[in-house]
Amino acid sequence: MEEKIEQAYLYDFYGELLNEHQRKIYEDFVFNDLSLGEIADEEGISRQGVHDMVKRCTKTLEGYESKLHLIEKFQTARGMVTKIHTLTKEFYKNHDEAVLEEIEQISNQILEEL
Repeated sequence: MEEKIEQAYLYDFYGELLNEHQRKIYEDFVFNDLSLGEIADEEGISRQGVHDMVKRCTKTLEGYESKLHLIEKFQTARGMVTKIHTLTKEFYKNHDEAVLEEIEQISNQILEEL
């Protein structure tokens, strides 16, 4: 996954676990696309301090993901829902009962994982 997208997912799922200062810097870097220098000027800290903060936050958020796997579960469920969507279109074209059974299996799997 592209680094910025991965950082955005990490923040979306676990960002509230960062303190306010960490969130501000991480949001400015990831979402507002500010440079390290711009953030450093705004926050009154060094460019290196901003870099270290972003690295530390990313590592912290990755630690949460390695323990909780919320992003992994979300992406798996999203893939299954996409598959259901595709199978639904196929069913409407062919009226194949096997497709309905596959949709039911996938939906049951999603429910079990929740």
